[in-house]
Amino acid sequence: MTRLYILLKDRKQWGGLYPSEDLLTARQYLKLHPTKEGDKVQVLNLTGSYRYLGEGYYCSLLAEARGHRVIPSVATLNDLASRGLYGPELKTVKAPVETESNFRVFFGRTLDPQFAELGLQLFDRFPAPILEASIKEGVITKLKPKGLKDLSDAEETLFAEALDAFSAKIWRVKKPKRKYRFDLAMLVDPQEKFPPSDTGALKRFIRAGRTLGVQVDLITHKQAARLAEYDGLFIRETTSIHGQSFQMARRAENLGLAVIDTPEAILRCTNKIYLAERLEQAKVAIPKTRVVQHGDEEALVAAAQELGFPLVMKIPDGSFSRGVVKAKDMEEVHHHAQAFFKQSALILLQEYCYTEYDWRVGVLNRQPLFVSKYFMSRGHWQIYNHSGKKTQSGGFETLPVAAAPKKVVETAVKAANLMGDSLFGVDLKVVDGKPVVIEVNDNPNIDSGVEDKVLGDQIYLTIIQEFIKRMS
Repeated sequence: MTRLYILLKDRKQWGGLYPSEDLLTARQYLKLHPTKEGDKVQVLNLTGSYRYLGEGYYCSLLAEARGHRVIPSVATLNDLASRGLYGPELKTVKAPVETESNFRVFFGRTLDPQFAELGLQLFDRFPAPILEASIKEGVITKLKPKGLKDLSDAEETLFAEALDAFSAKIWRVKKPKRKYRFDLAMLVDPQEKFPPSDTGALKRFIRAGRTLGVQVDLITHKQAARLAEYDGLFIRETTSIHGQSFQMARRAENLGLAVIDTPEAILRCTNKIYLAERLEQAKVAIPKTRVVQHGDEEALVAAAQELGFPLVMKIPDGSFSRGVVKAKDMEEVHHHAQAFFKQSALILLQEYCYTEYDWRVGVLNRQPLFVSKYFMSRGHWQIYNHSGKKTQSGGFETLPVAAAPKKVVETAVKAANLMGDSLFGVDLKVVDGKPVVIEVNDNPNIDSGVEDKVLGDQIYLTIIQEFIKRMS
C-alpha cells in the first residue's frame, strides 16, 4: 500500500488543519529507517526550509535516495533557487496584471481568481505544494517555494482543500489493501477527432492492466496535479511540442514516472527536419529531401527543380497528413511555401513517391510489435484526406510480423532505434523494391480491430508488460 508522509519544520505549523497521523518533522524524517524495497511512499515536503543543503532540501534529497516520490523534488528546488534558471522559462508567461503584486499558489490553486490560470501553469512547471510569486509590470520577477508558516485563515483553508484534492484524501481516509501492483495513468483527450487509440482499444488496455496487476486510469490535462499518484504515464492523445501532452510527459518524467512516449521521443519524432537529418546520417533510406529556409528563394527554386514535379512539401511538425501537400508546379510551390513559412522558418521539399499503400511497423523497446498496411484514401494520394467536410482515410491490412517483408521490418526497427527505446510507428514505402522510411511517429495508433487484428489482446498485454518493467 502507499504511505504518505507530510513533513513540517514543526508540528505546530499544522495548526487547525485536520488531524493526521501522517505528519513528521523534518528531523524525524531524516532519521527514518529505510523502507522495505517495494514499499510505496509519497512525501509532501512542507518544511519551508528549502535552501541548498538546508533541512528541507535534505528531506527531498533523501526522499529521492530512498525511492520515495517527493514534492517538491530536488530538481524543482534547484530550478527555483536561481532566477537564472527559471527566469527564461517565465518570459512567455503573461501575468494578468501590470501593477506590482504578490500571490500564492497551493497545488496550482489561488485565492484570487485572476491568477487561477497562471497558478496552474506555475504548478505544472514547478511542482511544489506552495509557491509564492511576485509580479511587476506584467512579469513574474520572483518565484519561491514556501512552507505553512504565516498562512492566513483563507489561505489555510484553500491549502487544505487543494491538498485534499491532490492526494485524493489519502491523508484523511485509511486506504484499503492495495489490489494492484502499479498505477498507470493513460492520458486522453475526449474531444480529439483522431486519437491514437479508440474507445475499444482504451478498454482493452484497462483490461490488460487488470490482468497483469496494473490499475489503468484514464486522465486528462485537467488532472495534471494527480500525476504524482501514479507509477507511469501512457500518452494516448496526439502529441505536440507546443501542446499540453508534451508538458505532461516532461512533468511525469521529472516526477520519476515511466513515460511512453518520453519527452525526448516526442521532440525527435514531431520534427520532420530532425528526422530527415538523423535518418540520412545513419544511412537509412528516405525520399530525396531538401530543407529550405524562409526567404531563400534561390534555394526553393533549386530544390524544386532538382526534385522534379510533382513534389511533396511538409511543415516540420505536422501530423496525420496535416501540413503535408503535393505541388504540381512552381506556382503551387510558391503558394504553399508562403503559407508554411508563416508557421516555420524551415520547410521540407521531398520527392514524390506514390504507392498504393504505406507500411506501418510498430516498434516497442527496439523490437517489432505489429505490421500493418495503410492504403491511400480513395482518389487521394495520402492515407488521410482532409480536403472535404469530413476527413476520410483508406483501408488497412494487418499481418504477422514474420509474414511481412524482412527488409521492411529491419529498416523500420533501425529507424525507430535512432529515436530511442519508446513506442514508435515507422511509415515506409517500397520503391523500386527497396524500403524507404517516410517518417517515424511517436505515439502511434493502436486501434481496436486494426493494429490488434493479428495479436488481439496480446498487443495490449505486451505494452502493459513493458510498463511493468519500467515501473519496477
